[in-house]
Formats: sequence, C-alpha cells, structure tokens
Amino acid sequence: MRKILFLFLVMIAGSLQAQELNCTVKINFDRITNTNTQIFKTLERSLTDFVNKTKWTNQTFKENERIECTMFINVSGYGSDQFAASIQVQSSRPIFNSSYSSPVLNFNDKDFGFRYVEFENLIYNPNSYDSNLISVIAFYSYMIMGMDADTFSPKGGDPYYELAQNVAVLAQQSGQKGWNQADGNQSRYFLISDIRSNTFEPYRTALYEYHTKGMDLMSDNPKEAKENIKNSVKTLAEIYNIRPNALLARVFFDAKSDELVSVFTGGPSITIADLVENLNRISPLNSSKWSNIRF
Repeated sequence: MRKILFLFLVMIAGSLQAQELNCTVKINFDRITNTNTQIFKTLERSLTDFVNKTKWTNQTFKENERIECTMFINVSGYGSDQFAASIQVQSSRPIFNSSYSSPVLNFNDKDFGFRYVEFENLIYNPNSYDSNLISVIAFYSYMIMGMDADTFSPKGGDPYYELAQNVAVLAQQSGQKGWNQADGNQSRYFLISDIRSNTFEPYRTALYEYHTKGMDLMSDNPKEAKENIKNSVKTLAEIYNIRPNALLARVFFDAKSDELVSVFTGGPSITIADLVENLNRISPLNSSKWSNIRF
C-alpha cells in the first residue's frame, strides 16, 4: 500500500511539471502547387512536437506557467527537400487578476530557408549546428522565453538570451541568411546582439515596467497602471535619443501598438499629451493608430 501511494505521488509530481512552451505551429503552403502537400502537414506536426516536447532549459515549469506562443511558417518555395519560407513568431503572457493575455513578441523573419526530409527526427543539440530548421526554431524558442522573463523581473531574460546567442554563434558557420551582420539590420543577428547590448537596455526595462508595474496593476489601480505604462514608453524613448529607427523599438510596437491604443482609450483619464508625442516620435509608422488615443 505504501509503495502504491509513493508511485501515485510521483505520478502527480510528474504531471505538475511541463516543458517551457505551449506553442501552436502552423504551416501555410497556399503558394505551393503541383506537389504532394502531405509533407507540409507532416512538418507541422513534427515542429509542434519538437517545440512543445523539447526541454529547452533546466528550469521547472508548471503546466499553467507554460508560455503561450505561435509560429506561423509561410512557405513560398519548395523543391526536393529545400524550403524557402518566412516565419512569424508571436508570444503573450497572462495579466494578473485577469483572463487577458498581453502580447509580448510579434516578429516576422523573412529569411527562413531550410532543408527538411519528411519524417526525419528533429532533435536539438545545444553544442552543434545540425540544420537551419532546428536552429531557427531553437533560437526563437529562447527569445520567447527571454522576453517573457523580462516582463516579470528586471533582466530576467539573461540566461535565455545567452542560450539564443549560443544558437546564433553556432549557426553563423552555415552560411544561411539571418545569422550574420551582413544580412541586414532586421535579422536574427541584430535581434539578439541588440537585446544583449547595454545600449538598448531601456527596451528590457520598458518590458518590465509595462507589464509588471503597468498591466498587472490594471485590475487594482488602473490610473496608476496607466501612468506606469506611459512611463515605460518614456523609458523606451531613451533608445530613440541614441538610435532612431532601432530594431527593438519596432519590435516593441509591432507587439504593443493596438494594445496601447486600447489601454488609453477607455477607463480613468490621465494626461497623455506627452505620451502621444513620444509615440509619434518613436514610432511614426503607427501615427494613424496614435491618432485614435483620445485626450
């Protein structure tokens, strides 16, 4: 009886632990014709299992702590075992005392070429570069975890960004686009190098201020929460003063622009003239959205 009870408790403990991500992977192959589409469906299932069943770190996550995310892969070309594609990565995190999830990352990577043979095993080895498919998915898995951790504690994402950097360094030998400095300032190279740079520390500070001091406070003190969210935008503006049109500023607003309009359109009013001024200065491409924020 005691042995049965022990085994029961072990089973319960195991059920309370989970991998880090709860990811939905979708493959869009509408542009591909005159080929067997089964390989795209197999790839979708394989990547879903790969992302959600890989233990990316030695951290212990409970089932309800898994990070909600999506990876949309749009295939634009396919021949033999070679794929030309883009990948859009999105993640969100729950807001305290709410059923609402706040978007954290929304990044579109247009340089995602990879090789894949149907039914091949996808296994991540942190000490080697095995394929661009595995490396890109591993890289964004760590970026999701890093940005999520930054929203809960100052510089909480450091260990995850270090792992993402390791993936990037190993992948640079491959010659695949997106891993090297020459591949453009919207690449994976600059995404990880900027986020680990002291120059762009205000981005990470803003993530924490916006979420933990802002959104998480919304149910208890919405006016103070809005003031803190406004201050997070002011913090982000420090990047503009150093590097206008910085990648991380775009990354922030690609995830947050619609939510910002929603936050400041209803509820208790605060002075927002300086907020709108900062938003138009940092992200003029979203000026039509900012015009919907009412004074």
